[in-house]
Amino acid sequence: MATLLALSVVTAPSAAAQAAAPAQCMNGQKDSRGRSSVDSGEIAWEDESAFDDARRHAHRVWSQRGLDRVEFPADDAGRIADLEWSDVSTTRPPWKGVLGRWKGMRGTDVLILNKAYLGAGKRYGDRRSRRMIAAHELGHALGFCHKNPARYRSLMAPNTFDMPSNGAPTVRDRKNYRALWG
Repeated sequence: MATLLALSVVTAPSAAAQAAAPAQCMNGQKDSRGRSSVDSGEIAWEDESAFDDARRHAHRVWSQRGLDRVEFPADDAGRIADLEWSDVSTTRPPWKGVLGRWKGMRGTDVLILNKAYLGAGKRYGDRRSRRMIAAHELGHALGFCHKNPARYRSLMAPNTFDMPSNGAPTVRDRKNYRALWG
């Protein structure tokens, strides 16, 4: 173990290089501006979701405490929507066990929340869970992929029990944001 530690210290990149490098994700991916809904520094959105409180929470937590490079204006006559918030209500594949999903599309991307799990009276139908899932999925729209919870705590962990219960980016998530967006 001491040899492995010494080797990693000798070969580790400088602190400046680490700060600017995209964060490692699960499945060998990296955080990516190209795999995001961001267009000209913003994600203009339109809403067809029953979970407005969760959407507002997600926009707020990804816009505070130094996370100010990407804005979240509502779609209007002067903009084309980059992201549509919508809902589905099913437990059938491919939605079995899936609480939400961001999907990059040609044109407007979609962020879908699953009422079958997040609706009132459902297992994850409480305000805290809905906010956590909405913020996690908006993280994908910002270009972040799943982080390994064994390495560090992150809102971008693949499972709800590994995410912070306040549904907000962690210190490490904020570092990843600055590495990707400046």
